[in-house]
Amino acid sequence: MMEQMSAFEIAKALNVEYHGEDVAIDHISTDSRDLSGNCLFVALEGERTDGHRYVAAALRGGARLAVVQKPVEGLTPEEESRLLRVENTFYAPLAIAAAYRSHYSLLTVGVTGSVGKTTTKDFIAAVLSARYKTLKSQGNHNNEFGLPTTVFELDPSYQAGVFEMGMDARGDISRLTAVVKPDIGVITNVGVSHLERLGSRENILAAKLEITEGMADGSPLILCGDNDLLATVEMPRLQVLRYGIDASQLDARAEEIVTAEGETRFVIAWKDGRYPARIPAMGRHNAMNALAAFLVGVSAGMTPEEAAEALSGYAISGMRQRVRLWNGIKVVEDCYNAAPDSMNAALDTLDGMECEGRKICVFADMRELGSASEESHRGIGRHAARVADKLLVYGPQSHLYVEGANEAGLADAQEYPDRPALTEAVRAAVRPGDIVWFKGSLLMNLEEVLRAVFPDEE
Repeated sequence: MMEQMSAFEIAKALNVEYHGEDVAIDHISTDSRDLSGNCLFVALEGERTDGHRYVAAALRGGARLAVVQKPVEGLTPEEESRLLRVENTFYAPLAIAAAYRSHYSLLTVGVTGSVGKTTTKDFIAAVLSARYKTLKSQGNHNNEFGLPTTVFELDPSYQAGVFEMGMDARGDISRLTAVVKPDIGVITNVGVSHLERLGSRENILAAKLEITEGMADGSPLILCGDNDLLATVEMPRLQVLRYGIDASQLDARAEEIVTAEGETRFVIAWKDGRYPARIPAMGRHNAMNALAAFLVGVSAGMTPEEAAEALSGYAISGMRQRVRLWNGIKVVEDCYNAAPDSMNAALDTLDGMECEGRKICVFADMRELGSASEESHRGIGRHAARVADKLLVYGPQSHLYVEGANEAGLADAQEYPDRPALTEAVRAAVRPGDIVWFKGSLLMNLEEVLRAVFPDEE
């Protein structure tokens, strides 16, 4: 629960007049069924429902105030006095969060990127937590509503905060960074996600760089130097630091990378030193994510040794590379999201895993790739053919995986019309000794197939 804000403070944040009672607010909700504490209800107007229909119920059900953008019928004069009228309620949580954030002095880190931002956020939080009490965005709370939810968890005890910033269009990150005002900015990758909306990777880069708008001159901007576009970024007013594995010009580099069962060991080359690191996650791409966290740590005043050691405190969250053994079958749950870079990284990791049986890929579509979708799916199919013994897929674009795999010589690649059909195919195919890797975009709900075939209880 957030620390209390007064009604007049909230009205000031929203830039509106308020003449009602100066009540205290400690909870903000967009759901009339969630009115705990001294609640402010924000009425959102969406495609399927309109929160203005529930304003009266919210005020009568415990909400102290309500934010609206249009008239609400059936209210008493007293209820009318508890309304805050704005032009667009969509931006109200951000405006209130900005005012709330200004109450606290703490080290803040903003993280964005086409892929890897949630994992990188978790690595950063693990590193900073070794020295500072650290708040981090939970799950994928990285948009106009998720980020304020995290901000409202701040209290005077926190010394650092790590905030993930997602986007769908230009201007999204600009609004988020204006709230957080990062002391350190991190961009993990510029890929092809959102290409459908933004038209080019250069436009995606420009959108990601909006994170710098909230950063003061001289602040560290940490970029993946192995990414072709991020390698070109020049920003003289900021301290640009690059990390990676392969690029020639890097500030921090991962070397001697070894992926074993459930972990990756490597050496961080930083300035004139070499620092061993171990992370409880598999793959070169996770070593990259960890490098970003290492640079955040040393930029925040930690010693290189301290930052490298703290990486071992990382914990896998959500549906990212959770590995477990089920009746002799090794199952990798990696269903949180999918883009060409993360799909290739998963296949590279699978390629390096020891396997007594077969390597089986269960893939669903990648989304929001625009004009790059066809070649991206074919390319992943070709890559899968070099790694996997069997490929099972579903989704409107999944036939392209199969076509790419067939082109590269993998005959055992099959498309299925829906999740139930895929479920039965996976159940019939797997046997002890196999590794089965599940990956697809979150909206494809591939985890439903995984849990149907491999329930948590054997």
